[in-house]
Amino acid sequence: MKKQLEILISQAVKTLKTQGVLAADLTPTIHVERTRDVAHGDFATNIALMLAKSAKTSPRSPALPTNMMGFMLAEPEKTNPRQLAEQIITALPSNEAILKVEIAGAGFINFFMNPNAQYQVIQDIHAAGEKFGLSQIGAGKKVQVEFVSANPTGPLHVGHGRGAAYGSVVGNLLTATGFDVHREYYVNDAGRQMDILATSVWLRYLEACGETFTFPSNAYRGDYVRDIAQKLVETHGKKFAHSSEIVFANLPLDEPEGGDKEIYIDALILRAKELLNADYRVVFDTGLNDILGDIKDDLAEFGTTYNQWFSERSLMDDGSIEKALAVLKSNNYLYEKDGAIWFKSSELGDEKDRVVIRDNGQPTYFASDIAYHWNKLERGFDTLIDIWGADHHGYIPRVKAALTALGADATKLNVLLVQFASLWRGEEKVSMSTRSGEFVTLRELRDEVGKDAARFFYVMRRSEQHMDFDLELAKSKSNENPVFYVQYAHARVCSVFRQLGEKGFTQDVSLGMANLAELNAEHETALLTTLARYPEVIERAATQYEPHLLINYLRELATDFHTYYNAHQFLVESDTLRNARLNLISAVRQVLQNGLTLLGISAPEAM
Repeated sequence: MKKQLEILISQAVKTLKTQGVLAADLTPTIHVERTRDVAHGDFATNIALMLAKSAKTSPRSPALPTNMMGFMLAEPEKTNPRQLAEQIITALPSNEAILKVEIAGAGFINFFMNPNAQYQVIQDIHAAGEKFGLSQIGAGKKVQVEFVSANPTGPLHVGHGRGAAYGSVVGNLLTATGFDVHREYYVNDAGRQMDILATSVWLRYLEACGETFTFPSNAYRGDYVRDIAQKLVETHGKKFAHSSEIVFANLPLDEPEGGDKEIYIDALILRAKELLNADYRVVFDTGLNDILGDIKDDLAEFGTTYNQWFSERSLMDDGSIEKALAVLKSNNYLYEKDGAIWFKSSELGDEKDRVVIRDNGQPTYFASDIAYHWNKLERGFDTLIDIWGADHHGYIPRVKAALTALGADATKLNVLLVQFASLWRGEEKVSMSTRSGEFVTLRELRDEVGKDAARFFYVMRRSEQHMDFDLELAKSKSNENPVFYVQYAHARVCSVFRQLGEKGFTQDVSLGMANLAELNAEHETALLTTLARYPEVIERAATQYEPHLLINYLRELATDFHTYYNAHQFLVESDTLRNARLNLISAVRQVLQNGLTLLGISAPEAM
């Protein structure tokens, strides 16, 4: 109904343009909202308030005085909002769904709908089925959503899961509203962290070959590193083995011995490259491919898939980084200092300048990110959505500054921040440090609470809000568990239809549609109102990138249904009332299924 009213208002505005009341080049955005108080109608719009300043005096107004030369002696009066509201109402095409229209306050237009119009939503849902709620507001617009993009240095942990669920649902919502969505994972398969992983794998490999030494404090320590090292032994034997005396000869001290752990691990990386030569890439790729394969499988099992896994290394191989830096240099945004190359990001809103080429000649992560984001825009996306951890907040200004310096449109980049979730077991907070290896993986979480509960809990709040993941609540089969509560509403509807056959009844959809007016109980009216809001919720959740709005809606719909279920019998003797109610709860089932599908969550028929 909201869409229908927006169309009617748009037609009225078009009529006023033709009459000269409104300028022909006006292209207003028409907003229709549900009223909070039914005394003010069912819907309201502020279009008259928005357009009053640009409206001309009514053609029916008295002519303004002019002098002998024909020039007006006074400025024409501006149309006040209430006057314009009257003109809009007069120009509204007639529609039987509208009972009456009133002007309120300074010029709000309130619509009171014909009570029979509320039943249309049941027919719409039955006709559209799984497509109910879909729209084309984003038709013709290409959107890239990049999310998770965790370094492939270890398995995904429960913190990554929130970004995975959030990005996945944002993509689903955008697709549901007509956008052409491209989902992408940026694989950091180059750089220092990957070198630390490769060196960690090699050192565990040396241990498996019989060498003994103190493992570096800044290396990756998880059991998965030992597993990868064992695969190297099984595939290559002792081909990459060197004595610990040679490996650790003349290295700086590690942190426990009073040294610097960062300097120490960097020295070990150089030693590994020197001793292994070309074989270093074998060790490097073994670790990368093993972990990346695990990440892909993990996300797929979580219901998160991608159109593309974009390699950071490809930006180096095809010269994209050099090309981007060359453009920055030609635009006078690079300079040399202390042997490094710096980007003048402070001139474009960042707090300080940033290094893009280190003093050793190697590009920084930031240099890769500059090239990557430029590559995104060159691929023709209208909007870029990056979903980052909240700790990357300070990174936003420098990336936008780089795009501006390249001559690109930085406003196309939208960065959405996600707070990592904290996992609690009773009163104990679980550590999730990937370097120490002491963390709970996303796979372990799914095994414990299930995919549905994990995804639901992850998007239950705004992405930027901190989240404590309550394991016990997620596993409980009670109304306090929100995902159970919503899924149970769907299962309850299914149970009614199972009982239908058991009691010797059949559903007559046509008979039910012809007698929808019998749905006049308070609980039925509440359900009809909530069902009609579904398309509005989907559009708002999509355009605002807020999946929790859909969660809130489904919980409200489930509450309305459970209340209705507890207050009324559905399988009554009256054929007309029974089938009308069956049509209503069938519509509830469809909308619950549609919403859960967008969340990547199942809609069980029995629980």
